[in-house]
Amino acid sequence: MKPDDKTTDVHIASFVVQHRAEACAVMVAHIDATDDLELALRGDIRSIVLCECADQYAVLDRIDSLRALPGVLNVALVYHHAEPRDALDAPVQTASDIAAPGVAP
Repeated sequence: MKPDDKTTDVHIASFVVQHRAEACAVMVAHIDATDDLELALRGDIRSIVLCECADQYAVLDRIDSLRALPGVLNVALVYHHAEPRDALDAPVQTASDIAAPGVAP
């Protein structure tokens, strides 16, 4: 049974990929062919890749797949956040929304 998309978690991660200059084309092709990866910033020897997937194991699989590309020297996980999918659509509470203790709203 497939879980309801609204109750599943979303894992958002970013990676810094260190690579040789000649590896860019292969890396970009791999990212374009992978639905949950996005090239955020392309550099000559370092690039930033974003990942949005269903679980932490998929995040690790994406890291491994990038590391396996010829010319990729290292992939570093820089950021990882997980929360229920329906929480992404909820309004964000700001400091002005929170009343100070003893102060009526």
